[in-house]
Amino acid sequence: MAYSVNISVEAPIENEIQEITFDGQEIYKTPPTLSEHLTKIAQKIDFGKTNDEENAKDPTENCEKVDEDNKDPANFQSPNWPWESLRNKLREAYTELCVLADVIAITKEKRYLVLDPVPRDSTETSKPLVQINAKKKALGLVASILTTGTERMKVNLNEQARTRSPDFHIELLRLRQNWRLKKVGNAIIGDLSYRTAGSKFSQSGMFEITKAEDDEKPVTSPSESPNPNAVVPSNKNVSALRVTIPPELEGIAYIEVLCKKDQEALSSANITWLNSGSGNTIDPDTHWQQKLEAAQNVLFCKELFSQLAREAVQSTSPIPHMVVGNRIMATILPGIQLIIILRHSTGGEKKPVPQNTDHDHVLEHSLHQLLREVHYKNTHHTFPHPSSAPLGPSKRRCLAGPTAADRHELVEMTKSQTLLEQIIQQAQHAFMRLRIGYVLDTLAKEVKDPLIVSHWTCYNSPTQSSVKINLVTHGYDQLSKTSMILHIYEKSLKCICKDGRVMNLSYEPQELRDLIMYQIYQHQISTVQGLAKCMGWQVLGNSNGLGLGPVELLGNASSCILASPNGDRIISMRCEPQFGIAVSIAHSPRKDFFPGQLVKERKWENLGGSFKEVRWDKMEGKNFINKVEMLMASLTSS
Repeated sequence: MAYSVNISVEAPIENEIQEITFDGQEIYKTPPTLSEHLTKIAQKIDFGKTNDEENAKDPTENCEKVDEDNKDPANFQSPNWPWESLRNKLREAYTELCVLADVIAITKEKRYLVLDPVPRDSTETSKPLVQINAKKKALGLVASILTTGTERMKVNLNEQARTRSPDFHIELLRLRQNWRLKKVGNAIIGDLSYRTAGSKFSQSGMFEITKAEDDEKPVTSPSESPNPNAVVPSNKNVSALRVTIPPELEGIAYIEVLCKKDQEALSSANITWLNSGSGNTIDPDTHWQQKLEAAQNVLFCKELFSQLAREAVQSTSPIPHMVVGNRIMATILPGIQLIIILRHSTGGEKKPVPQNTDHDHVLEHSLHQLLREVHYKNTHHTFPHPSSAPLGPSKRRCLAGPTAADRHELVEMTKSQTLLEQIIQQAQHAFMRLRIGYVLDTLAKEVKDPLIVSHWTCYNSPTQSSVKINLVTHGYDQLSKTSMILHIYEKSLKCICKDGRVMNLSYEPQELRDLIMYQIYQHQISTVQGLAKCMGWQVLGNSNGLGLGPVELLGNASSCILASPNGDRIISMRCEPQFGIAVSIAHSPRKDFFPGQLVKERKWENLGGSFKEVRWDKMEGKNFINKVEMLMASLTSS
């Protein structure tokens, strides 16, 4: 009688991993076939071992165990069915016969099972050269994997850039990070004003935020960029937000500061937070960030101009300030006017913002520093101060009691300069600096001997700067150098000379010009004295304030007298700002001395002769000191 039993041979769920590549990819071993799998299982079966052999090994042990179990009443249990043990043995024998029959049937068919020994994996020892080649191959594989990964990333980025669309909530989150927002009903309202910086301007800076419609968003079709590897530029104007600002805050605005003299612009500066010189208006499709910055700039300029106009009306200056429309005119110096203009170009006008050809960046930087300091003082008050109540006195007034301040000091603490007054002071200083620079440049062009070198310091304040002026003679700078330092204030100058003298000058440029000319001729005399010491000549006398001769209109004349090493030649020099330089020479002894009966002693022959003026314009030489050197050399040799 034949029995058929279905045996299901299944492959394992996961195959054994053979290798893991550098990019994380797993390479599995090839799963074995059904015949190979069954062969491995059949090799584990020992067909020569039976249950009868196990029982025949020691039959006495089994009998003793049964007797012990029967003697023990606790372990003795009667079988449920008398033939149960016989049935179990028959079932086991039947199962073994079925398995044996199936194995024999499968063995006869070569398609399913091969009873050949499975060869073991032989490990071969690789040589060093083989290892090097393997490493090179592995590195090349790594490079190809990285290149493939970068190409995939480029394709993904291009796809994202091509199909990217703005998100309303993400854009709103970015807007909340930079601007103050609040929800009023179902609308989202923002604020552009400077209330946190102590602003009291009545102009409202509210703007409304709405969600842009889907049909208004420009969509980029994939057909526009046929090259998949090309980087598609993102449209910055595409936004899911629509920002609506008040009409009075649209366009571009800036404040222009001009210094004029007889309708001629001397210097100018612009106060703005945008590029006011571009001349472009705000496009309706501009990104919300640029639109809000432009609106806040308009609000800032209007608030600033309103504050300046209020201070100009309340000021008590000798010459009243004028406020006409969008202009504030103030007189800073005689004949010099400061004009502050509010420029506002709306989007509907389509007019470019005028540009200034002569722009003073120093004045613009000073004004920006001034405005930043004002806002900083409004937001950073000295401690201690209450957190919710009105602010108390300043730190100096709080310390007035411990420092025993008198009434005069208390009155000075209450005084403070307005914003317009500080701007006027900075404009005055900017004009003074411009005027001093013009005077120095003009003198440097006119006067070739000596050379005038100006060194402007880089570290200045908005209302004070300094310049060092050096007077040197070309080729003789080691003999003598005259230096002076000039401090420039709002309406005055302070000059510190080389000898320590301090002179205060007014804002008139002629005073500075006369002072420099006076220093030039003193420099010539001091250089001649240094040259005389080098050449062996004697300095008989010198004077920086000569009282002889015609009276000078400005300054004093300087002079010196030199004698040759032998004492037979004398040179007299006179330098004056009005008539220039005069040089005379004299011989000793006198050639026109004739002894007579009255004068019999020969010592009178050594008296010097009369001075004869030298035609200085006919002398050869590069400069004044060079001509003096040639004159000394010729007189010494003769």
